[in-house]
Amino acid sequence: MTLPRVRLPQGWTPAADTLAARVVLVTGAYGGLGAATARAAARAGATVVISGRRKRQLEQLYDAMLAEGLPEPVIHPLDLEAATPRDYEALADGIERDLGRLDGIVHAAASFGGLTPLAVHKPDAWLRALHVNVSAPFALTQACLPLLTRAPDSAVVAVLDDPELVNRAHWGGYGVSKAALERYVEILHQETERGPLRAHALLPGPMRTTLRREAYFGEDTQRQPLPDAAAQAAVYLLGPDGAAARGAALDLRPA
Repeated sequence: MTLPRVRLPQGWTPAADTLAARVVLVTGAYGGLGAATARAAARAGATVVISGRRKRQLEQLYDAMLAEGLPEPVIHPLDLEAATPRDYEALADGIERDLGRLDGIVHAAASFGGLTPLAVHKPDAWLRALHVNVSAPFALTQACLPLLTRAPDSAVVAVLDDPELVNRAHWGGYGVSKAALERYVEILHQETERGPLRAHALLPGPMRTTLRREAYFGEDTQRQPLPDAAAQAAVYLLGPDGAAARGAALDLRPA
């Protein structure tokens, strides 16, 4: 891992106005981390655009957020696996038309097909992992750059995975894609470090998610914490305090 690693300031928690007046897009919004991030950003005052390929699950998240008394999110379905450049542009155009601005993206969507030796790794699964985990964040961010750079302070947050684990045997396309995503954050940072757009990586610790359950099938995933702490860390990066972590990986793993 070559991105510098930073830690969340001790005792930091989001306030109700940390993301006030900001618009934040969350991909993979009905997944474990995505849903937690959507909720945390809404609690911090953001208008949250929730995106994913399954409209029904987005609607369920929408209903749940309203039932919890959170600000009304905006649904923009997008299938990252099948999306074309025009689809990414249409999403950006829709956000500009409906909301007039975009202040942050959290790339929480991920494709993981299980632990597989390279010798039997299905090419379709390999290509899917590289596309959803690397190419889609690039294409979506590129389509949204005019909006992001128009904002006075904006952030793109890419979610990594523990390199000490996913760089090992059997992690296949998922492991390679997370390494490539880190390189993408580093390059984006170098190209934007003098402007209003900040590039960040988020490196969560173990979380109680579906991906974790699929990867560590011998583990009692219920003993892991919910992704709420990682979601709050994403809010830190999206907000003004996150400037201190610009171009770095916010490391949430136990010390």
